[in-house]
Amino acid sequence: MVSLTDFQRIGVGIVGFGLFFILFGVLLYFDSVLMAFGNILLLSGLVFIIGFRRTFSFFFQREKLKGTSFFLGGIIIVLLRWPLLGMVLEAYGFISLFRSFIPVAFGFLGALGNIPLLSKLFQKLGDSNSLV
Repeated sequence: MVSLTDFQRIGVGIVGFGLFFILFGVLLYFDSVLMAFGNILLLSGLVFIIGFRRTFSFFFQREKLKGTSFFLGGIIIVLLRWPLLGMVLEAYGFISLFRSFIPVAFGFLGALGNIPLLSKLFQKLGDSNSLV
């Protein structure tokens, strides 16, 4: 098991709150204040988890500058109270930044079917013809 320092645990909590505020902002018809607060919490939580130097070096790699500019530009657009356009820019930047990680994530999600309890649950859900 991976051991986390106290700063990393705080960072995980901050990222969790950031994701909650972003989701809540989207659910409340793109409330720009909640989404901006979530973006700030998300970035600050990332700094707590991996450190300022690693965060800076990740976002400002030469091959990731396009994704970084769209992602950070989207955050700025959300802060300027254009939440829909800002979220579209952020989503494009996020996909550009984490393009190499997406196949790994799908591979992990595919491996979830090999867990005994989940495989039984997936079989039950696949066998039923109705949701009732």
